[in-house]
Amino acid sequence: MYRLLIADDEALEREGLEHLIHRMLPDRFQIAFADNGRRAIEQAEEFRPHIIMMDINMPGIQGLQAIREIKSRLPDTKFILVTAYDFFAYAKEAVSLGVKEYIVKPAGREQISSILNQLIEELEREKSKRTEELHLRDRVSQLQPLVENELSLLLMVDQVLGADEEKLSDWLSFPLDEGCAVVAAFPKQIYTLDKKKLYETFRSFAKTYGISCIVSSLIDLHMAIFIRNDTKDHDWKAEIKMFGEKLCSLAERQFQLPVTIGIGSVQSGAGGWRKSYFEAVFASDVDRHLGEVRDFEGVVQGTGATVAAAAAAPASSGEHSDPEDQRSYVISALQRIREQREQQTINVMDKAKQYIGQHFTEELSLEETAEHVHLNPHYFSKVFKQQVGATFIDYLTGLRIEKAKQLISSADELALKEVCFEVGYKDPNYFSRVFKRVTGLTPTEYRSQAK
Repeated sequence: MYRLLIADDEALEREGLEHLIHRMLPDRFQIAFADNGRRAIEQAEEFRPHIIMMDINMPGIQGLQAIREIKSRLPDTKFILVTAYDFFAYAKEAVSLGVKEYIVKPAGREQISSILNQLIEELEREKSKRTEELHLRDRVSQLQPLVENELSLLLMVDQVLGADEEKLSDWLSFPLDEGCAVVAAFPKQIYTLDKKKLYETFRSFAKTYGISCIVSSLIDLHMAIFIRNDTKDHDWKAEIKMFGEKLCSLAERQFQLPVTIGIGSVQSGAGGWRKSYFEAVFASDVDRHLGEVRDFEGVVQGTGATVAAAAAAPASSGEHSDPEDQRSYVISALQRIREQREQQTINVMDKAKQYIGQHFTEELSLEETAEHVHLNPHYFSKVFKQQVGATFIDYLTGLRIEKAKQLISSADELALKEVCFEVGYKDPNYFSRVFKRVTGLTPTEYRSQAK
C-alpha cells in the first residue's frame, strides 16, 4: 500500500479526492491530509508519503514553496500539482522542481485515476531498480575480498610484471601510486584457532579504520595489508605505526594472541609494493619480537629502541632472520596455497564430472552444473576446459554419443528415436546431426556397420 498526502485548503476538495481515490483505486493508498503549506511540510516529514497532491494556492506557504522544501528532504517523493488556474503560468518553476503531473480543478475521475496509476508504475520501476542495484552491490561486496586477495597475491609473488595488477587495482579503485605493506605475523598457535574468524576480524578492522587498503588472506603464519598514502601527510608513517599498534591490541584482546607487525617502506608501482611487502615480512620476523610493531627502515638504519632490541637479540633466534630466508618462506607458503588451490579445483572438477555422469541423459545445462559445485558459470566454464581438456558442451556431447553408440549396438534393437530420447536429446533430427558430426556416420549407418 502506498502513502498519499492530499494538501488542499478546502475540506470539500480533500474529502472529494479521498472518496474518489478509494473508489477508483481500492486498497492502494493510505491517505493523510494537510490544509496549508506549513502543515503539508510537517505531514511530509511525519508521514513520508510516496505521492503528494499539492494545491498551488493555499494560505501562508504556497504550494510551490512547500514542494521545494519537501523535495529537499524527500527527493524521491512524486508530486501532482492541483490548481484552479492555468497551470502554464507555473510550469517553468514546477518542472525545475521535478513535478511532471498536474490536475486542473475540477478534475475528472479518469484523469486522477490515470495519473495515480502512472505514478504507481513509476514507483514500482524505481523499487525494482533499487532492488537490482542492492543485489548487484551485494554480489560485488562478496567478490571484493576475493579480488583483493588476488591482487595481494600478485603483489607478493616475485614474478614478471603483467597487466593483471593494473586491471585488478582499477577494478578495486585502488591505484598503485604510493603506499606501503603492513604484515601481521602470528605465532604457530593460530593453527588451533578459527582462521576464518581471525581473518574476518582483522579485515573488518582494517576496512573501518579510515585507511585506503586491500587485505590478503592468511598466508601460513601471516597476512598482508597494502595501504595507500592518499593523504600525502608527512606524518603518515606515524599513523601507520599507530594502526599496527591497534592491530596488536586487537589480536591480544580478541584472541589472546601476541602478534608482530612489520611495516615496509613507502613505494609506488607493483614492483615497489612487492618490495615493501618483503621488507614488511622481514621486519615482522615471527618468532623474535612477538607483540611489537617494527618498521623495516628503522631496522635497517639501526636507530630507535626497537632496533636496539633487535640488535641485542641473537641472530639465530628467529626462524627467518635473513631477508632471503624470509623471501623463501613467503614463496614456499604461497606455493603451498597454490597447490592447495589446484587440488581444490581438481576436486571440484571431479565432482562436476560425476554430476554430469549422473545427469547427462537429462536436460542438463552448464549453469545447473556450475551451481551444483558452487561456482560462477563463466569461471566454471573456463576452469572446466582447462582441467578437462574439453568444453562443457563437448564433454556432455561425448558422453551422450558414447551412450547412444552402446544403445544402438545393443541387442535390444531400440528405435533410433528412442535412443535419441534415452541419451538426453529431444529432437531426433538434431540428434542425428550431432551423432554424424562426432562419429562420421548417421545413427542408421552406424547400426548397419555394428551388425
